[in-house]
This record gives sequence, structure tokens and C-alpha cells, in this order.
Amino acid sequence: MKASAFVYPWDVNGDPAAPARIADLGVAQVTLAAAYHSTRALTPRHPRHRVVTAEHAAVLYPPDGARWQGRALRPYESGDWAPGDAYGEAAAALADAGLPVHTWVVLAHNSRLGAEHPHTCVVNAYGDRYPWAPCIAQPATRAYLTDLAAEAAVRPGARGTELESLGWYGLAHLHAHDKTGGVPLGDAGQYLMSLCFCPDCRAGYGAQGLDADELAAAVRTALEPVWRGAVPSDGGWAGVEKLLGAASANATRAWRDDRARTLQEAAVSSVRAAAPDGFRILLHADPVSYHCGANAGVDPAHILAVADGVVVPCTGGAGLLTPFAEQAGDDTVLAANLTVVSGMGGSPRTLAADAARARDLGATELRLYHAGLASDGDLEAVRAGLRVG
Repeated sequence: MKASAFVYPWDVNGDPAAPARIADLGVAQVTLAAAYHSTRALTPRHPRHRVVTAEHAAVLYPPDGARWQGRALRPYESGDWAPGDAYGEAAAALADAGLPVHTWVVLAHNSRLGAEHPHTCVVNAYGDRYPWAPCIAQPATRAYLTDLAAEAAVRPGARGTELESLGWYGLAHLHAHDKTGGVPLGDAGQYLMSLCFCPDCRAGYGAQGLDADELAAAVRTALEPVWRGAVPSDGGWAGVEKLLGAASANATRAWRDDRARTLQEAAVSSVRAAAPDGFRILLHADPVSYHCGANAGVDPAHILAVADGVVVPCTGGAGLLTPFAEQAGDDTVLAANLTVVSGMGGSPRTLAADAARARDLGATELRLYHAGLASDGDLEAVRAGLRVG
């Protein structure tokens, strides 16, 4: 199967050996970050540094000033961790090594945006704001994300894009020394703690026949025994209905699913309008529409009618591919995303077997996370695995 490796610009820029090293893995393309959230990343082979700290979410190229002129919500430029047109420099070096480049664009995940514009954040039933999670129901935020998708995705020479976090973000963040695991929340608790009560979402619940104040009180009441550890909060959607009541739960989901679906449609349409013919648009996706996070919760049939395919998390098992495979057409891209960094829970030494299992479940391509973060030993295992595959 065709494989692509995820790469950051700082893995390549300043390291003349990086493009050839990545090409030598046996991958057919690279998925290169063009817009990314804050992170602290190892660069284990770079001749100039070993750790890169990206202090805030940023675009890794000079944004179009005319596009963003006068707008309160606009992309942040990167600092010294990715100066100038870091994306363009890395993309050119990778292309010179014979590697087609696709953009990697992180959208609704931006802590600096939330810190500087608190009104854009998801607000839970207790009134707590999640600065990392822009509320995708707000019109100004939707316009910002749609335009950012087009600008960051369609960089010069790019042949396609992969859009991450194009949906709801919620309580789970996995960042900033996260200390939210003291009470196991499960699917149901995570959903209730991710419901937004900003003014736009409150109005949205009203349109679904719910009183927002009563709904927030119901969420708090439902969660109280969860905080005490007296009631489990797992059980998938049935667990949400049990905690909140079926009618209220389904009304909130109807509002949130509509906001996510229409944003995904708008963003993909915006990218298509800016892209050349043959440009492929994939979403990082989870086949359960009420799930939040980097892999946006989607309805498989809907999203595969909108985008060219999906990138699906498969580390630890490829079962999430099945709902997408059941809806896939002949030209649909189903990319199985496998972590190949041992220190991050990946298993590069079983790559060939994992790829075969993903293929059996419908995968047409592989995504390897992450060529810049992996050790030399992990990369050698990737080379061996791709030769077998």
C-alpha cells in the first residue's frame, strides 16, 4: 500500500540529510505540517537542535495579508521555531528528493486563539472555558476556519491536504500537563463535559426545543454521581441517553452534528475552490459523530460524499476503518494512521502485519506518525516493514 510519513518543517530545514532519509524509508509521499497547534517535539537527528518548542498554534508560512486584513480572528505566524516560509522551504527540499508533498492542516485546536479571544471558546455546563477548543457553532469562528483551511491546504506545489480537528473539540486535550484523568469519564462523561453553552450554542439548543439553562442544570445533575464515583459514565451513546435522558441527549446531538457537518462541507468546498485539479482532500476522522478531538467525529456516509477520503487512527487496532469501508466508493482513500514511534505507544516492528490487517479491513493507504519523532531503530523497522508490505 502507498504510505505517507508525517513530518514537521523543522525536521527538514537545517538538516540537509533529512529529505533523503525520509525517502529511503520507502514512503511514496510526505504529509507536511502547514498549520499546527502548540507542541514540544524531539528532533533526534537534527544537526542544530534536539527539541523544538512551538509556543502557540501557528501557520508555518507567511499568511496572506489581504485575506485577513481587518479581521479579529486571523492565523498567528510562527516564531523562531519555524521562521519565514518554513513550510515552503521544507516542501521544496522534500520535492527535490522525489517526494510528493501534501499539506497537514490543524484547524479547530488553538489555545492562543482562545486565550486572546475568550468568547470563541467552548464553555461547559459549569461555565468553564476550554481555550484550546474553538466553538465551531460561532459564525465568525466558522468563517475563520473555512478560510484558514483553504489558505493552509493549498500551498504552492502541494498535491493534496489532510485536515485535522475539523469538528468539535471538547474536554480531552492531552496537552499542558493534563490532569483531568482523576475521575474516569468514559464516552458519556466526555460528551457531557464537552457540550458547549456559549450564546450561539444556547440558541441552537433552543431551536431544538431545549431550554439552555435547564439543559445545563441537567448536565450538572447527571454528572454529580459520576464525580462521586457512584455511577459509571461509559456505555457509548446509550450511556449519554441514560445520564441526560434520550430526548435531551438526541436534541443536543442533532445541533452539534449539524454544526460539524456543515462546517466540514464549507471547509472542503473552500479548499476545492482554491485547489488545482486532482487535489485530494482528506479528513482525520472518527466514525462516531459525537466524538470530539483531533480525529473529528463524522458520519461516514456523509463525509465520504464530501471529501476524497479519511485518515483513521489505527494504532492498537484497525476496527475504526470498518464503518468507512462500508461506505467507500472505488476512488475513496481510506488511510490507516499507524504510530511508528515506540516511545509514543507505536509498534514499528509490527508494521507489516498491522498494514496487512488494515488492508483486510478496507485501508487503501498508510499514514506513518511520525518520521521526525522516531528513533533510528524505529525508522529502520519502518524501512523493513514497508519492504515486506
